[in-house]
Amino acid sequence: MLPLTFYKCLADDTRLRCLLLIQQEGELCVCELMEALQESQPKISRHLAQLRECKLLVDRRQGQWIFYQLNPNLPTWAKDVLATTADNNADFFSKNSQQLQKMGTRPQRDQACC
Repeated sequence: MLPLTFYKCLADDTRLRCLLLIQQEGELCVCELMEALQESQPKISRHLAQLRECKLLVDRRQGQWIFYQLNPNLPTWAKDVLATTADNNADFFSKNSQQLQKMGTRPQRDQACC
């Protein structure tokens, strides 16, 4: 991944908040991000598609749900940038995180077999 591509993908407020929340939670679906960011489904989906195109996110299908997580093949430097950003800017997305925690019914994730 080129640094220019990486930073261009982070240059939007919604995309950056999505990435930081996904990093914090491990994986999230569109409905969870809608709740956390108080944005519409089309807007969230469009930004998630852009993050997939940039190879920052991967998705997995579970029944009717599609869950998004950070691409495990991201270069170490990119993971470090996201971790440092999250660790040093919790106030930037704390309201979003609180909104997510208030969400009543969140999709269940399949538990991995032992």
